[in-house]
Amino acid sequence: MSSAHGSTLTREDTDLDTQLRGMLAAQRPYNVVVWNDPVNLMSYVAWVFRSYFGHSKERAHKLMLEVHHDGRAVVATGPKEKAERDVTAMHNYGLQATLEEA
Repeated sequence: MSSAHGSTLTREDTDLDTQLRGMLAAQRPYNVVVWNDPVNLMSYVAWVFRSYFGHSKERAHKLMLEVHHDGRAVVATGPKEKAERDVTAMHNYGLQATLEEA
């Protein structure tokens, strides 16, 4: 907003700005990253990717190999709340998973 006395922001302007930033952050995509671990069998990890995310057998196998060889793989991308649910689900399956901005 500008006025004859210069440019000033009202409290309402800054509150709206904060709300808008929060809404944009919530819409920003997030990656679900699954990390390699010494515990789970590769066949189990691929099965989780197929069962939970609905990946094809080929895609699940490719992601599992990426986890195994590279130490991590992005297995899904989506809104923050969904990605947080996916990370929790991976933990419930016994897999190590984290969230990162896409």
